[in-house]
Amino acid sequence: MKYDCLFEPIKIGGMEVKNRFAVPAMDTKYIHFDGFVTKQFVDYWAARAEGGFGLLITECTGVDPKGIAAHVLQLWDDKYIPGMTELTTRVHEHGAKIVPQLYHAGRQTRPDCIGGDMPVAPTAIPCSMKRTQPRELTVEEIYAIIEKFGDAAVRAKKAGFDGVEIHGGHGYLVSEFISTYYNKRYDEFGGSFEARMNFPVKLVQNIKEKCGKDFPVIFRLSAEEMCPGGRMIDETKMVCKVLESAGVDAIDVSVANYWSFEYNVAGAACAPGWNLSNAEEIKKVVNIPVIGVSRINDPAFAVNALEEGKADMVGLGRASIADPTFPNKVKEGRTEEISPCCACNEGCVGHIFDPDPEKFVTCAINPFTGREGELKITPAKEQKNIVVVGAGPAGLEAAWIAAKRGHNVTVYEKESRIGGQYRVAAVPPFKYGISGHVKFLAAMNKKYGVEIKLNTPFTTDMVNENDVVILATGATPAVPPIKNIENVPYVQAIDLLDGKTLAGQNVLVIGGGLVGAETADFLGENGRNVTIIDMLPEIAMKMQTGTKKFLKRRYAEYGINQITSAAVLEMYEDGLTYKQNDEVKEIRGFDTIVVASGSRAYNPFEAELRDKVKELHVIGDAQKVGLAINATEAAARLAIEI
Repeated sequence: MKYDCLFEPIKIGGMEVKNRFAVPAMDTKYIHFDGFVTKQFVDYWAARAEGGFGLLITECTGVDPKGIAAHVLQLWDDKYIPGMTELTTRVHEHGAKIVPQLYHAGRQTRPDCIGGDMPVAPTAIPCSMKRTQPRELTVEEIYAIIEKFGDAAVRAKKAGFDGVEIHGGHGYLVSEFISTYYNKRYDEFGGSFEARMNFPVKLVQNIKEKCGKDFPVIFRLSAEEMCPGGRMIDETKMVCKVLESAGVDAIDVSVANYWSFEYNVAGAACAPGWNLSNAEEIKKVVNIPVIGVSRINDPAFAVNALEEGKADMVGLGRASIADPTFPNKVKEGRTEEISPCCACNEGCVGHIFDPDPEKFVTCAINPFTGREGELKITPAKEQKNIVVVGAGPAGLEAAWIAAKRGHNVTVYEKESRIGGQYRVAAVPPFKYGISGHVKFLAAMNKKYGVEIKLNTPFTTDMVNENDVVILATGATPAVPPIKNIENVPYVQAIDLLDGKTLAGQNVLVIGGGLVGAETADFLGENGRNVTIIDMLPEIAMKMQTGTKKFLKRRYAEYGINQITSAAVLEMYEDGLTYKQNDEVKEIRGFDTIVVASGSRAYNPFEAELRDKVKELHVIGDAQKVGLAINATEAAARLAIEI
């Protein structure tokens, strides 16, 4: 496939971008509550500029201290200019353009984020997610906010930014004025389409007056709000025509708001490119560049978007988190080396909404994201022979990084294929992207000369005392302590997903964690009658919220029966008894019972090797059963230190 069209320059107002790759605005949690640029933030963006992206759009940037949420950039005061200047300087060193996304959170903030004050909005309607009552803005306050947007744009220009983007989507203040879903006013800023457009039009005009007509203004909006009474694409096309007339230089087409948040950060349940049809509709009615976004994680989808006229630029959000060098690899013909986003939302979206302040945006596939200034692959001072036991994600990650550093690496895998349980995790509905990660690991190990010995069970006599041994033997399915389980024919979830057995028509799944929940989903998709039972109050409690919403909808469609807060007491060949709310109950009549009760570490070699080799390491599930994101990070850290 030819990718030439992706590397054609494009003009946005007075700014020329070297190619068609953009990184859209995404929260990172690299910013402290005070809103100043951090080294971590600068390193992150510099890596994407160096990786070949033509246009970088930073995350939400507050124009008003009373209109922000936690961990966002701020530009409401001159004190932020020096840090922003450092950011733009680093980015410009690599030939990229960079703009901040100016925003006011409107009703979508909380009093604790704005000094205890009430959030403000066009109309006093609370946000369905934040559940905080806002107050209605006065006309005088509206005009003051317009001035603040313009003043922030002036500061952006002084800091060396190449333009600005106005955030007019996702339910923040600008979008609240445009949409009848939020705006119930009947003054000059509401009551008709023209009046609702007054606020964004005056914003654009204010910025152009203060920064000059050639200073680019991009406008991001939600093509469809996907909520009851929200704006649809036909009206959005009208909005875009008005914005172009007002002086907007490009349209950045997103989707949804907080009510429909799961679409705004669409997981794998939404197909790659699913929102490009909206960008295509907008492109039909404007003569300015249109940026399309929507799970574009493959260069083929990016080319298709441009060649079919769906967009003029492609925004790679989570794909740029998974691989900041995506454009360079495409340009150099190294597409097999792209670390592909699988839309798991584990390290990106999941960490943004994690209350733990230490959790920042990173990636289950790329542990270097957010650690660009900390984790670096450098040549080893001494070449060593490294033996890796196990070809799962942790073992393969450690192997290729160590080999890239100059070590001699051999991987032993007892199975006929690489990937371990991670490979099987790609089987449930919408988990296909995981196989892309396994494919990437295979390509990187091949590139750096790692010798992978399949169908080769490891024995301790395969190493000598001078070898470095990394045990990445993974985990084995756990057997729950249920009465009579040893006398009942049951199936482990991993064996079912791996095609080693076939389920009957009526299936009971014991265990509602991630594996059990996805196994039930798999069975429902394949037309089985499924009941899933768990001792916790909710199935898939640790699943990312947006992903879980799609899962619940499929459960409802398949008719999957969920029994929660239930402790299993005893198993039978066709069912079990359980205790729920102090009442013992029984369910019978199942053809197949599937056990998905977690895993336990499998580490049979450590004790024997401890005194046999000078350097021994245990990583991944072999050390402690957990998420893939933890395993890949530990593997990367180890590999760059050996």
